[in-house]
Amino acid sequence: MDLFAYLIPYGLEWLNLIVRWLHVITGIAWIGASFYFVWLDNSIRPPAPGSDLAKKGVSGELWAVHGGGFYNPQKYLVAPAELPKDLHWFKWEAYTTWLSGFALLTIAYYFNAQAMMIDKDVADIGSWQAVGLGLGSLLVGWTVYDLLCRSPLGKHDFWFGVVVFALIVAAGFGLTHWLSGRAAYIHVGAMIGTIMVANVLMLIIPGQRKMVEAMAAGGLPDPVHGQRAKQRSVHNNYFTLPVLFIMISNHYAMTYRNDRAWLVLAFIMAAGVSIRHFFNLRHKGRTEWRYPMFGVALLLAVAVAIAPPRPAAAVAVADPAAAFTKVQVIVAQRCVSCHSAHPSQPGFATAPAGVMFDGAEQIRQQSEKIYKQAVQLKAMPIGNLTNMTDAERAAIGAWFEAGAK
Repeated sequence: MDLFAYLIPYGLEWLNLIVRWLHVITGIAWIGASFYFVWLDNSIRPPAPGSDLAKKGVSGELWAVHGGGFYNPQKYLVAPAELPKDLHWFKWEAYTTWLSGFALLTIAYYFNAQAMMIDKDVADIGSWQAVGLGLGSLLVGWTVYDLLCRSPLGKHDFWFGVVVFALIVAAGFGLTHWLSGRAAYIHVGAMIGTIMVANVLMLIIPGQRKMVEAMAAGGLPDPVHGQRAKQRSVHNNYFTLPVLFIMISNHYAMTYRNDRAWLVLAFIMAAGVSIRHFFNLRHKGRTEWRYPMFGVALLLAVAVAIAPPRPAAAVAVADPAAAFTKVQVIVAQRCVSCHSAHPSQPGFATAPAGVMFDGAEQIRQQSEKIYKQAVQLKAMPIGNLTNMTDAERAAIGAWFEAGAK
């Protein structure tokens, strides 16, 4: 039994590593293709009227040089006169990114929901309730988004974007009141990622299939399928920077541990959308610096607003040895179950981030991290699994501010 108790979390950690690696690789491929084709659409120029290209139905072309070769991509207004024998489909980049992402979500969060998804200071719920909330957010997010796309609002790009952004922020608000901040953030990202891949699976690829089938049957493709696919592709393009931030947000407790974490996320997502819009316009030949300036201003405003208080001036304690002994006991009771060479907390095979507090010297060396995570951000213990009290956090703070001796 002890062997299995060791092997299962260790095996899951390796599985986490491999799936995360795959997720990053396929995510790069998908987002890179998305960025490239939006750039291409915005950069191609129409051929001269009456030219051979115009007669062939080419709506735009571009000459480029890369890797020692010259390239001449062309886009047809609807479709070429004849169906090409070899036609590449850009779909598996999206599918594999989502599949690996969902697998990673399951391994890292759903298999260890008690530690990774629940914060009893936020809501005292069970593991299955937390997992149900997470899964429900993915389904509801796509359903509402798709219905809005098909509604009259979907024809008005600006107002559609405003409403969808507001709904994503509302989802973040709701999730941060039920799940731990870290889990809430990752599920907002998973919800957006699900919308993105569902756009590919449910609209973009089926529309392209209908166009190909029409050509194969000797008919003319209905341009409406291309128009719908283009709309969803553009939506996906604007989703990318917010999703990329959320993918790395688990490393930055200052964001998801804030009392208004949902608002912090809203500002950062708005900054990403604004910066992405700048590049989309620039590809069309318009350089409008107000958009990246607005994005940077939002990020600076967030950085100032959530800055932790400065440590108090060092105050000598009457008995430094007694103060440290008290801190050592707190760390042993509340932190060492995870941060140890041999963690005892279920779900952890190795110390998170390699940080260990098995000895007095390790505690002293990591004093600044302990202070930041346990006192300033209250991000540790994760989900407050070990029930560290405010009095214990204050004791750690007093010890650190007195010089961590």
